[in-house]
Parts: sequence; C-alpha cells; structure tokens
Amino acid sequence: MDYKHLIAENIKIEGFTTEEIEAFIEVPPTKEVGDYALPCFRFSKSLKKAPNMIASDLSQNFPKVSGIKSVECVGGYLNFKLDRDGFVKEIVQKVVAEGENYGKQNLGEGKTICIDYSSINIAKPFHIGHLSTTVIGAALYRIYKYLGYNVVGINHLGDYGTQFGKLIYAYKHWGDKAVVDRDGLKELTRLYVMYHEKAETDSSMDDEARAYFKKIETGDPECVELFNYFKKITLSEIDKIYKLLDVTFDSYAGESFYNDKMGPVIKELTDKGLLVESEGAMVVNLDEYDMPPCIILRSDGASLYATRDIAAAMYRKQTYDFDKCLYVVAYQQNLHFKQLFKVLELMDKPWAKDMVHVAYGMVSLESGSMSTRKGHVVLLEDVLNRCYEKALSIINEKNPNLEDKEKTAMDVGVGAAVFGMLYNNKIKDVVFSYDKVLNFDGETAPYCQYTVARCNSVISRANDVGEEIDWSKITVNEDEFNLCTILGTLPQQIESAATKYEPSYITRFAVELSKAFNKFYFDCKIISEDKNQSAYRLQLTKATRFALKRALNLIGVKTPEKM
Repeated sequence: MDYKHLIAENIKIEGFTTEEIEAFIEVPPTKEVGDYALPCFRFSKSLKKAPNMIASDLSQNFPKVSGIKSVECVGGYLNFKLDRDGFVKEIVQKVVAEGENYGKQNLGEGKTICIDYSSINIAKPFHIGHLSTTVIGAALYRIYKYLGYNVVGINHLGDYGTQFGKLIYAYKHWGDKAVVDRDGLKELTRLYVMYHEKAETDSSMDDEARAYFKKIETGDPECVELFNYFKKITLSEIDKIYKLLDVTFDSYAGESFYNDKMGPVIKELTDKGLLVESEGAMVVNLDEYDMPPCIILRSDGASLYATRDIAAAMYRKQTYDFDKCLYVVAYQQNLHFKQLFKVLELMDKPWAKDMVHVAYGMVSLESGSMSTRKGHVVLLEDVLNRCYEKALSIINEKNPNLEDKEKTAMDVGVGAAVFGMLYNNKIKDVVFSYDKVLNFDGETAPYCQYTVARCNSVISRANDVGEEIDWSKITVNEDEFNLCTILGTLPQQIESAATKYEPSYITRFAVELSKAFNKFYFDCKIISEDKNQSAYRLQLTKATRFALKRALNLIGVKTPEKM
C-alpha cells in the first residue's frame, strides 16, 4: 500500500491538491515520533493560521482509516503511526505471492523507448571509460522492459570520422596485416598512438588523413575494405566484453549507417532556410539561443557528428515511432545535445521534446585520467579480469571448498564493477577502486550478493518449517518492521529510476535492504521452537530474497546461490 497517498487522500486543505499534500509528507528522523509526518508550516500563510492550530484541526478531522493506527498533533507537525502488524502482513504476502515479478508494472504498455548507449568507437580499445554508458544504458533497458515498455537498445557505433583516415594512414605507413590479425585491437591502438606522436611534428599528415576519410565517404574500394577490416576486428573483440557484462543490443546501426541518409537532412535544412555559410562551413546559427553555431558540413564538405545525429534521430522516429529517445552520453557532450535538440526543434519536429540526454560523470582510476591518443588507457577486459582474480582470491581464502567457485568469482567480480558504476548518482565523477568495489562489508555488490546467499542458506535449512502463518499471534518488532518498510518501496524505486533516468535508486535500495536484512538476521532468531514465528520469519526471508534478486537483476548484477 502507498501509505503516503492513503494519508494524503484523507486530508482536505483548501487550496492544495492531494498530490501536493502527498509531496509534503515526509519520514520522521525517529520511529518513536511516527512513521510519517506532515509539516503544516507551509499551509500557514494560505490558511492564515498558526501551524500547530492547523495540525490540531487536521488531527481531529482525520477519519479512521485501515492501516493507520494513530494520528497525533505535535507542534506544527501531524504525525502518523501505522498498524505495523497489518502493514508487515500485507508486504510479506504481496512480495511472496509475486515472487521475482514483485514490482513489475505495465506503465509503458503501448509505448516505445529508444536508448542509445555504449556506442563504442571502432578500432579503439573498449576501456573503463566506456563502462558507465554501457551499464547505465543496460540498466535503464532492463528497467523499462520490466515496466512494460517496448525498448530498443541501440549501439550507435563510432564508425565514422577523421580518426579512420588517421588509422588508414598509420596502417599504410607502418602497419603489418599479420601483426594486426594476431594482436587485433592492441595493434590498431598502437598504430593510432604512433600516428598522433608523429603528427605533432608533421601537420601534413592530418591533411592526408582527412583525404583518406573523404575516400571512405565517397566509396573508395581500398579505403572501404580497410574500414570494414578494422570494424570486424573491433566487433569481434568487444563482443567478449558484452557477454561478460550480459549486455545486448537490438541495433548496431552506427554513424556509417547514416551516410546515405544525410543528403535529405541537408536538403531539408536548406529548404527551411536554416543552413547558412560561415567561414566556408555550412552551419545552423544558434546565436539567438546563446549557443555557438551547429556545424553541419565542414569547409571540405565532410559531415560531422551533428549531421549524422540529426539523420539518426529522424530515422529512429520514422522506424520505431519512439515516445522517448534517450542518449546515455557523458556530460562533456551537453552542448552537442542542446544544439542537436534545438536544430530538430527549428526543423519543426514536434518530437524533439521527447529526446533526452542522460548525462553521466567521468570515470578515472586512482592512478589518474585516460587518453586514447596518448595510449594512457585501462582496458575494460583487464579491469574485469582483475576483479575476477581478486574475487577468486577472496573466495579461496574464505570458502575454498565452494562449488563452481570460478563462475561465482566471475559473477562477483563483474557484478562489483557494474555496481560500483551505478551506486552513486550518475552525474558524479567516479574514481574506480578495486579494493572498494570488492569489499564484502561495504555498500557494494559482493555485500548484496552475499546477503542473497545468506537468505538461500536460511531457506535451505528450514525444510521442516511450514508456510501457514497465524497472523493474529504475530507481534512485529522494530527490525522486522524496518525490513518491511524498505521491502515495500521497491515498486516506487523502480518507477523513480525510470522517470529520473537514475539506476542508483535501485542500487541504493539493494544496499539498504541488505543492511536491514542482516540486522534482522543477527538480532532475530529466524528458525526457532516457535513454529508460527519461524514460518513468519522464513516468509520474510523469502520476500527479502525475491526483492533483492530482482533489484540486482535490473541493474545487471548476478546472484550466486552460494558464496
């Protein structure tokens, strides 16, 4: 039950809607005061009464409502205490009945959401900097699916641009096909770094690189063949990473896919009088909106990101008829997306308002930031392997006889990396620490995964405990109530994660639920001689397991049966 809504719909305050009153209701700092409280100070000016008088009047007029045990006026606050026994019964029965479908809704029925995420660059390494966009996008994909939306996951490959001209130049001057076939992306990265080192003293290389890219655009057989060769090597290697992360896509239509779709965009911009010449380039002037011009064609006639992104947006609307189109891209691209959305708006695309830049912070290691051009990158595969090795060493130390410990170590290691990216608000910059994300005692994936394993252990030892509960004989204690209070919020947390594009709502739910269960586990004897109480506490343990597994599944963290 949504108790905030239940309270709000039974309070009538002139000039305020039920939704507004519900938004004002808060959770007091201590349970002794109450389970919910309505501060009445904000109504004082409108009602021309002192807050304590408003609270007093409201308490006297509040009807008897099932689920609300008491209503009390304290100063300018109206405090509510729940019928805890009834509340816990309702939550436990609901979660156990729904199982791992707990929190599932059909909010998105008939609606389509496109999510552009990961979007790795061809012929560049898949490094830890790509982890945020990949796991945030994949989490949102699962969340929207769970809420009943039709979701289209798009890996908008970075397979176009001058960098391919640079790579062709490097390959033709210093490359060896046998070495590239053997070493794959590692060798392509070495060539790319070499190009930038030499270009610092020879600016003519950039002119040749631009010319090579132009040849790709115009369909030169040799350059297109090399481009496809680099693309095949990249996709083969990154597929291994996606499998480790359990991330999938519905479309791999990258920038090159839109090569033949940019002409109509340029024609429409021209026909609508939006395209103007500026220093040899063709741009859309955005001075009126306090933005620099959006460059559509460079002076040499080559297209840019904006050109291809406009074409991609129009293609996605035509193909999928999306209700929303999300771009999971770092905040450094804020200006680009503001320009993109504004240009589409100026092109009279009413759906421009349905496009959202889901910005996130940057990732660095404790050793510092990264640069592909300078070769200062940490490969994501190396990060995941190191997480696996560290997890395996911890398992060997704590539980050396664990069955299938290599698979468990992989689930724990990969889960730790994913969870570490999703724990904080997405806009925050993240400094990745192996020790921190693999801590079994902190706010981490291993801590939550171990809690699921603890639930499994309790349930497996309770074969002789029945499922029938005489609820009239159950008196709920503080630990049980707190656990159920958190359990009851999962549907709301899933919805909040979707509406605010913020998976950390679910990640933090998993941590708080794990903390509450572990306190309950240590403070309360789950299986005892009291068969009725044992059945009740076992059901509470099952409910915790269902909710925690679902939360972790939504953010892409697997839950080993044992740890």
